[in-house]
Amino acid sequence: MTLNVSAATPPISLALAGGGPLGAIYEVGALAALSEALPTLDFTRLHSYVGVSAGAYVTAGLANGITPREMVQLFIENEGPDGELLQSSVFMRPAFGEYGKRMAKLPVAISQALWSTAKSLKPQRIVNELQRLSAVLPTGLFDNGAMESGVRELLSKPGRTNDFRELKAPLFLIATDLDSGETVEFGSSTLNHVPISQAVQASSALPAMYPPVKIGARHYVDGALNKTLHASSALKAGAKLVICINPLVPFDGTQANRTQAHLSDRGLPTVLSQTFRSLIHSRLEKSLESYAKTYPDARLVVLEPSKGDADLFFSNVFSYANRRRMAEHAYQHTRQQLLEKIDTLTPLFAQYGVRLNERMLRDKKRKLLPTAKRAARGQVGVAATQLTHALDDLEVALLR
Repeated sequence: MTLNVSAATPPISLALAGGGPLGAIYEVGALAALSEALPTLDFTRLHSYVGVSAGAYVTAGLANGITPREMVQLFIENEGPDGELLQSSVFMRPAFGEYGKRMAKLPVAISQALWSTAKSLKPQRIVNELQRLSAVLPTGLFDNGAMESGVRELLSKPGRTNDFRELKAPLFLIATDLDSGETVEFGSSTLNHVPISQAVQASSALPAMYPPVKIGARHYVDGALNKTLHASSALKAGAKLVICINPLVPFDGTQANRTQAHLSDRGLPTVLSQTFRSLIHSRLEKSLESYAKTYPDARLVVLEPSKGDADLFFSNVFSYANRRRMAEHAYQHTRQQLLEKIDTLTPLFAQYGVRLNERMLRDKKRKLLPTAKRAARGQVGVAATQLTHALDDLEVALLR
């Protein structure tokens, strides 16, 4: 496969894991912190990008030149015509088309089940017919078609593209082939003809939440079923350093010092969330061990929330105030992680000509978002925050 990578581009890649809207919000906040801490590294001009589920959503934007700071304005602050892409109306629109298709099969299915059961009332026959009736259940509760059309519109703007083949750097969006169970890489030489927006839709089609996405003759679902990060796509493409962000970790109540010790008290959704997080994080740890053996000359920098982060685990991401708070939370936590690892990361990034800005990381007054709400644009706090970021942009330009 021919890779569109400039010889001057350092072999640094980005791999983003999934996590639904919450994962996307966390990744945007974390990327904003990274882009400020690494002022000589342009996150829209990396060696390559890998996205799984929510990570596909974010990496598709980065590969198209949308900076982390612009993503904050679009997806967290809802500024501009593209600022509605993380609204609940986009992710939680009922899949009426799927409901109708399944309901159309119901009369025939019930008739067949009753006829078969009437011939024999044995318990096993009844169980078999009930299993057959399960075929009329919808394959997903919500329709992610609005998300696909939103991404398609976002990438149709001047200077952007919905075609993998027109990107300046390789973009790999990971999904799962439902019928074979195999992992697929949209953006690879055999699947680079698929529109990026459809690949994002397929990569984030979490079973039961969204119906499988049909592309060509195949059906695809969330890439997180098989892979948490799939950083191997970047490593195989020649990356030597991969920055990885995983927004989902299992919650450890003992670290959070919560008075309510048992997650089971919060019901099935919380239990399922904890189970899913535990599974994917365990798989991530095994993958990291495998990468170290298979690619001994490469390095991975993994950034993720604390396991005792109760605010993140119990957050309602569709609240505007909560989205702002979670983005700020991710921004500050990532800054703290980078500062804690600065003795290791400084020489590591220096190998590739990238400087880690310790001054920014030690600035305790620094914030991602103004404290005041967006409507209060005339307030001094908002203007001061915007001025700070403008000065940072100037510093970055001078350093490059």
